[in-house]
Amino acid sequence: MIVEELLKQRDIYFIPKGADFLVNCLNPEHDDKNPSMRIDQITGIYQCFSCEFKGNIFTYFGERANQLQLRREFLKRKIREKRSESIGLSFPQGIIPYIGNWRQIKPETYKKFEAFQSVESNFIGRINFPIRDISGRIVAFNGRHTTGGTPKYMISPAGAKLPLFPVVEPIQGKVVLVEGIYDMLNLQDKGMTNAICTFGTKNINEDKLRMLSIQGVDSIDVFFDGDEAGQTAAIKVKEMCKQVGLLHRNICLKNTDPGALKQQAVTTLKRKLYG
Repeated sequence: MIVEELLKQRDIYFIPKGADFLVNCLNPEHDDKNPSMRIDQITGIYQCFSCEFKGNIFTYFGERANQLQLRREFLKRKIREKRSESIGLSFPQGIIPYIGNWRQIKPETYKKFEAFQSVESNFIGRINFPIRDISGRIVAFNGRHTTGGTPKYMISPAGAKLPLFPVVEPIQGKVVLVEGIYDMLNLQDKGMTNAICTFGTKNINEDKLRMLSIQGVDSIDVFFDGDEAGQTAAIKVKEMCKQVGLLHRNICLKNTDPGALKQQAVTTLKRKLYG
């Protein structure tokens, strides 16, 4: 059941107001002449801005929310919000699709993630990827230098806020969270299609994890580098998962990282994690 269905079932008159429904206060001790209670259209959380009566509409009426439907509706809202922010970035002119196999990543994987090369200053000498958010907008480009140039990775525009990338279909409600884009590409290339990357361990927070929950993710398999820095970051992610209600598993392979795994190792890991 969703909020609108519940209000109709209970014969409660409501007025859509932005992301909320406006209703007469549900507090039996409040004689509400003018609707002063707002109910979130998706979560069912309500508050009267006159008497401060607050709670959740599903709990109030002893009903169970349809969690899958709530997630879908919340995701739709987030997509609408993202699309309203801007139209996103456009590809630079004169791009050339990358069709090689650098670092033994198959050409079809590069194609899947829209890899390209360009002679423009921010992109030259690099394999570049458009970074899309949950709405499909391009919010940045990430370019990896292939001949030892610096910086190794170039984010354009500078200072862009990067989402967890890409948006994937969870496997049994789970995603594999890795650090770098080439960690993610290597796992995706070898069949771990639920792999996503953070673009560095400092680029993750509770809000981004909540977005995963909205997308249907129940659990995160954290697969950071096996060194001390990577495992310290993994512990921090574990605490964040607890705060947002996500289950957590840590994958630690000593002396290696996800971007270096061969096909057999990825196949074995996937079988171990998901059967």
